[in-house]
Amino acid sequence: MKIKYSSDVDILLIELRDGTPADSIDIKEGVILHLDGEGLPLEIEILDASKLAMLKEISILTPMEMAISK
Repeated sequence: MKIKYSSDVDILLIELRDGTPADSIDIKEGVILHLDGEGLPLEIEILDASKLAMLKEISILTPMEMAISK
């Protein structure tokens, strides 16, 4: 899984797995689920992300950091 934020366009992209998007579903306004050719989720795209969450408050722990914090 990869999480990317583009401040230029204020989009948060959560890549769940590799693949080529073939379709998408609007989950709610500004939240898009991209699907592969088999209809399986590939990524979640959040438009105007800074309006939904304070990006500074989001923390991401790597597996190593999680092991240390236990």
